[in-house]
Amino acid sequence: MKMLILSAVIALALTACGTGTEKAATEDTASAVATETTAMDTGWVSLFDGTTLAGWHSYGKTEPGKAWSVDSGAIHLSAAAKKAYQTDGGGDLVSNDEYENFDLKLEWNISKAGNSGIIFYVHEDTAKYKETWNTGLEMQVLDNDGHSDGKIPKHRAGNLYDLIAANPETVKGPGQWNQAEIVSNKGQLDLYLNGTKVVSTTLWDDNWKKLVAGSKFKDMPDWGTFTKGHIALQDHGNDVWYRNIMIKKL
Repeated sequence: MKMLILSAVIALALTACGTGTEKAATEDTASAVATETTAMDTGWVSLFDGTTLAGWHSYGKTEPGKAWSVDSGAIHLSAAAKKAYQTDGGGDLVSNDEYENFDLKLEWNISKAGNSGIIFYVHEDTAKYKETWNTGLEMQVLDNDGHSDGKIPKHRAGNLYDLIAANPETVKGPGQWNQAEIVSNKGQLDLYLNGTKVVSTTLWDDNWKKLVAGSKFKDMPDWGTFTKGHIALQDHGNDVWYRNIMIKKL
């Protein structure tokens, strides 16, 4: 039955054109293909049920903040009540569970001039660490052309934020869905954006320590040192959407 569904979805993708509504249909069809293929591997677990925020909470809280909601099958941060660089009632949305070696797949859609991020290996100890990014690594989510961070080579979409620039750059602009994948296994870290590997590095070795020492995190002694932690979706004060969030323990 799954193969029949997959075949039908692929057929739709082949007949869709690349403009207007048909372009959006093509993107959603490609997403459906990826999701169906992933679902065939029983090792995958969904981190988002498509209708609720079950399994998530705002950093340092027990429940998601009111600025986070579910909108048309996606987790949505509404930045209407922006407060400083984040959102009133927002805060970074954090998975209840922690992960060590994993393969994480999800899709993101950023607003015009927007900024967000997928943060991982977050150590949630608010007495010691005020923010998720005080401990966790980030795959950048950004409107490269509309946000000022796009002018900084290591702050662009798909980057391992402030450490390694994405190469090649495969990001789609605001209003379009981007497929991201983060694979971290026994110190080997690979980041993919829209099906292409854009970053590859080794964590926690001497070269990693040199990278961190040359970054904005150099004065955070515990940053990038944890080998197990939470996944976080960043509230950076801009509207952002996430969907089809799946993880597989390795």
